[in-house]
Amino acid sequence: MSKETSGTTNVAALTLGAIGVVYGDIGTSPLYTMKEVFAPAHGIAVTASNITGVVSLILWCLIVVISLKYVTLVLRADNGGEGGIMALTALALKSVGQHARLYYPVMLLGMVGAGLFFGDGVITPAITVLSSIEGLEVATPAVKPYVVPITLAVLTVLYLAQRRGTGGIGKWFGPIVLVWFATLAAMGVVNIVQNPAILAALNPLHAVGFLRQNGWFAFVALGAVVLALTGAEALYADMGHFGRKPVRLAWFSIVFPALALNYLGQGAMLLSNPAAAANPFFNQLGAWSVYPLVVLATIAAVVASQATISGAFSVAQQAISLGFLPRMKIVQTSSQEKGQIYIPLINWLQFAAVVFAVVAFGSSTNLASAYGIAATATMLTTTLLTFFVVYYGWSFPLLAAAAATGFFLVFDVTLFASTSLKIVSGGWFTLAISAVLVTLMLTWRKGKQLVYENLQHHLIPLPDFLVSLFGSPPQRVPGTAVFFRAEGDGVPHAMLHNLTHNKVLHERVVFLTVLSLGIPTVRADERIRIEPLGHQCYQVYLSYGFVDERNVPHDLSACAGQGFVFEPMETSYFVARQNIISTPGAGMAAWRESLYASMARNARDAADYFKLPPNRVIELGTQVEI
Repeated sequence: MSKETSGTTNVAALTLGAIGVVYGDIGTSPLYTMKEVFAPAHGIAVTASNITGVVSLILWCLIVVISLKYVTLVLRADNGGEGGIMALTALALKSVGQHARLYYPVMLLGMVGAGLFFGDGVITPAITVLSSIEGLEVATPAVKPYVVPITLAVLTVLYLAQRRGTGGIGKWFGPIVLVWFATLAAMGVVNIVQNPAILAALNPLHAVGFLRQNGWFAFVALGAVVLALTGAEALYADMGHFGRKPVRLAWFSIVFPALALNYLGQGAMLLSNPAAAANPFFNQLGAWSVYPLVVLATIAAVVASQATISGAFSVAQQAISLGFLPRMKIVQTSSQEKGQIYIPLINWLQFAAVVFAVVAFGSSTNLASAYGIAATATMLTTTLLTFFVVYYGWSFPLLAAAAATGFFLVFDVTLFASTSLKIVSGGWFTLAISAVLVTLMLTWRKGKQLVYENLQHHLIPLPDFLVSLFGSPPQRVPGTAVFFRAEGDGVPHAMLHNLTHNKVLHERVVFLTVLSLGIPTVRADERIRIEPLGHQCYQVYLSYGFVDERNVPHDLSACAGQGFVFEPMETSYFVARQNIISTPGAGMAAWRESLYASMARNARDAADYFKLPPNRVIELGTQVEI
C-alpha cells in the first residue's frame, strides 16, 4: 500500500470514528427539535409560513454556529492539537499571562464553561434516551406510563458498563451512527419529494420573516431552535482524538447534509400534515416505521450519551491536571487507546444527576428547557475564551479579533437570552450544576493557595538546609529516597520528619517536583530535568501536560538514559499527607474551609495518583492551618 493510499485510509477511518463519537449528540437533535419548537407553550401556529421559517432558521443556525463558528474558527484554537473547554481555558490563560489582571476573570470563565459542560453531560443522556423511548407513544399511547422506567433501565445498563470501557464496542460507534445519518437523510428525501415546496427554506429571508412576523413568540421559540445545535462543543472537545481534518470532513460530507435533509423532510411532512407536529420525527414515514425507528433511535441515543459521558471523564481529568479539582481515581480501560479512561466518582455522580433529571422532569419537553440554556451558555463562554486566544495569543489587531468573534457573540447572546426565559421551568437545573462545580473548583484552588502560603511562611530554604545538614552529616543508609517537593517549596516536610524520627539519610536523595503544564502533552525527551545539588542529592523535575498519565516510577526509569539509574527495589518514596485544619480569621469563609478540608481528606492519595508501588511508599503526616 502506498503512503498516499495509507494516509487516505487513515483519514477515512478517523472520519468514520468522528461521525460516531463527535456527532452522536447533534445527530440525535432531530428527535425533539421540531417537536419542541411547535410545542403549544410557544404559541407558534403550524402554518406553512411558520413551518418554512422555522426550518430555514434551523438550517441557517447550523450554518452560522456550527459550520462557520465551530468548524471554521474554533477548531483553529487548538492547544497542541487538543480541544475542549479546559484546553481552551489553558490556552487562553497562557495567552493573557499568569500575572495579568485578566488571568482570574479568564480562569473563572473557563470554570463556568467546565461546569456548564458537566451540566450538558447530565442532560444529554437524559433527553436523548427519553425522547427516543417516547417514540413508542406514537405507536401505542398506552405505553406512556412505562416510558420513564424503560429509560431508567437503559441508562442504568449504560452507566454500569462504563467501568469496562468502550474499547470493545467503540469500533461500532462509527458504523452505527453512519446508519443513523443515512436513515435521517433517506427519510428527509422521501418527504421532500412528496412536498418540494419546503426547499424554499434554503432562503434565509424566510428565517428573517418568521422572526419578524411572530415577534415575541418567535424569540421564545428560538430557545427550542437551539436544540438543533446541542452537541456543538463535542466538535471541539474531541478534536484531539481525531484531528481537525477528519472532524471537518465528517461534518461537511455526512453530518450536515443528513441533518439538513431531515429537517427539510420534517418540514415537508408538516406542510402536508400539520397534526403530526406532536412528534414530527416519528411521524415521517407512517405507523409501520415507528418501532424500527425507536430501536435505531435508542441505539443512536446510547452512542450519543456515551460520547458525553466519556467527555465528562476527559474534562474532569484535565481539570485535575490543571489544579481545578482534587485528585480522583482514574482507571485506564484500554491498553491501546490513551484517552480511554473511567472515573468512578464522576460516573456515579453523573448517573445520580441523570436519574434525578429523568424522574423530576418526566419528559423530553420538560428537559428541553434545561438543555437549551446549558448549550447556549457553553457556546457563549467558548466564544469569549476564543477572543482572548485570538487577540492575546495570535496577536490579531483588536478590531480584527473583535470582528472574528463579535459576529458569533451576537448569535450566542441572542440564543442565550432566549433560553434564559426558561430558567424557572427547567434551566435552573443546569445552572445549579454549574454553580456547584464552580464553587468546588474555586474553593479547591483557593484552598491550595492558602496551604501553599502557609508552607511558604514556614519554609526552610533547601540550599541552606543542605549546607547545614552536611556540616555534620547523619548516617547514610543504602538505597534511594525520593521526596516529593512542590515547585518553589523549601525542604519537604517528609524529609524533616524522617530525619527527626529515623535520624538517617539514604545514600542518594532525590527531591522530585512534578510540574503540570498548560499544554496537552510533554514529549518524552523533554519530560525529565536533573540538577545535581551535591553530596549525592539531586533535584529532579518531571513535566506533564494535562492529558498525560502521571506514572512517576515509569518516567523515572527513563533517567537511565542520562546515567541516573533507579533500582525499583532500592527506591523508597516519601510522601507527606497534609491534614488540613480550618481556623478563624483570614482565608476563606468557614464553610469553604471545611469544604476544602473535606475534599483534601477524600482526594485520591498521591501514591495512587502517581502510580507509586504501595510497598515502596512511606507516608508521613503533617498539619496545615488555613
